[in-house]
Amino acid sequence: MIVNNVELVISAVRPDQYPEGGLPEFALAGRSNVGKSSFINKMIGRKSMARISSKPGKTQTLNFYKIEDKLFYVDVPGYGYAKVSKSEREAWGKMIERYITEREELRAVIQIVDLRHPPSKDDIAMYDFMKHYELPCIIIATKADKIPKGKWEKHKKIVRETLDMEKGDPLIVFSSETGLGKDAAWKEIESRM
Repeated sequence: MIVNNVELVISAVRPDQYPEGGLPEFALAGRSNVGKSSFINKMIGRKSMARISSKPGKTQTLNFYKIEDKLFYVDVPGYGYAKVSKSEREAWGKMIERYITEREELRAVIQIVDLRHPPSKDDIAMYDFMKHYELPCIIIATKADKIPKGKWEKHKKIVRETLDMEKGDPLIVFSSETGLGKDAAWKEIESRM
């Protein structure tokens, strides 16, 4: 998809704040600091539409990015970050769970993992959560530019096995630095619109 028009429509915390209009939505989930903002920015061809923070745990709302008046990316708070209070984490958890399990416009959850490392306990819990609710998911293994190309297959295998991925779920190797995987990710997203 060629992206010319993107806008952050709303940062929501409750269903009554979600945008209306029925456009397909794709939630972006991942550990704090895994590169969700970099993924969004690379996918939409912007340098800083989604704010990249040196402090993990900055996203505390559901951020709805409208793309070409065709779909929304919904950036959800990162999981697994310890420096926020337990009650804050629980509040985010409820907000995210309500959005992901109740939103009719949601077409898939894009889960971002770090290709360099085996998925964390939080990554596994997120994937299991999506499977429990029978949510379609696309796994993006980012930071591929940090690993020699010859080792990608080995790392993909580790991701697949650690998450115990279902056969039909796509796993896309991605780099926000080089743009590797961008076309494959768009193809996967567009096929679900």
